[in-house]
Amino acid sequence: MAIPRDRPTTACDAVIETARLRLRPMTDNDLEQMSAMLGDPEVMRYYPAPKTRAEAQRWIDWNKRNYAEHGFGLWIMEDHHGNFIGDCSLTIQHVDGTADVEVGYHVVTVHQGEGYATEAARECLRFAAAAGITRVIAIIDPANLPSQRVAQKAGLHLERKATRKGREQLIFAIALRATAP
Repeated sequence: MAIPRDRPTTACDAVIETARLRLRPMTDNDLEQMSAMLGDPEVMRYYPAPKTRAEAQRWIDWNKRNYAEHGFGLWIMEDHHGNFIGDCSLTIQHVDGTADVEVGYHVVTVHQGEGYATEAARECLRFAAAAGITRVIAIIDPANLPSQRVAQKAGLHLERKATRKGREQLIFAIALRATAP
């Protein structure tokens, strides 16, 4: 795994601003919006199934554990007026027995195709480089062409195919140069 253990990250307290977005840590107060998004069959069409409200709460809890353990996890993505756009950031994922840092993103249906996922993913890659992470992947369903375009626009390239949780997936990857914080 390309995560430096001698240099802590601080995403769990970070609020990151981009031209159009604010990325901030998830809290239990985000359950309504996360439940609606993760329960939307259109948003979750490349997952085995949409998530229930209880599963959305577990998603939030998982990210809070990620913040505590790794210093990062998925962030809430909102515009500068506080409107919910989705989630995006870094998590640890295992593919073929190897742990990697993955950039992941979900965008509510009404805002898909507006470039928000790409903008957020690029910012997450900058954060990763500043944290000393030297490799980031994206795990994408082969039929999910919009997500593949986001990964490519963010600078990731198709590396290989893998079977994960019984499903074929495409692994996009990028090598990062660590930058000074």
